[in-house]
Amino acid sequence: MNHRAFLQTMIALASASFGLVAALAWNEAIKGLLAKLNLGDSLTGLFTYAILATIIAIVVLVWLGKLAARVGGEAAFEREAEG
Repeated sequence: MNHRAFLQTMIALASASFGLVAALAWNEAIKGLLAKLNLGDSLTGLFTYAILATIIAIVVLVWLGKLAARVGGEAAFEREAEG
């Protein structure tokens, strides 16, 4: 059994799980903010929510891309033929 691959897989799964929890928390926070602004269930509110979620996703992905480039940007897994 390849212990390195197992550990990398577990880290990836844990990261994805925590990412989902954080995304759901942001989902509720944005919904609450829109409700406070009386935009919660209106079409304007839904589009505002979609735009905010998209902007947040873009900012986070750009930041993660820059971080990956700064640390070398290597893939977590290498194929057998390449290694």
